[in-house]
Amino acid sequence: MTTVKLYVGNLSFSTSEAELRELFSQYGEVNDVALITDRDTGRPRGFGFVELGSDQAGREAISALDGKEFGGRQLKVNEARAKTDRPAGGRNRW
Repeated sequence: MTTVKLYVGNLSFSTSEAELRELFSQYGEVNDVALITDRDTGRPRGFGFVELGSDQAGREAISALDGKEFGGRQLKVNEARAKTDRPAGGRNRW
């Protein structure tokens, strides 16, 4: 079996890793949960990643949870992309 890493966005800033683990465990084995925080302030950034034990579990979780309300906010759930797939962000550096 192949694991799948999912991006979970638009999270409430009060969401805990335990809550995400519980939510996603309905769809399969949760291998890892990581909530992303601001490196300077340590405050939550409103998104994270969940690693599930199989592709099938990932597809089911995306289908069931993308757009679902959780913690008063509508979740955005999709398969995480590799860092190299994302365009460079930040300020223009002229």
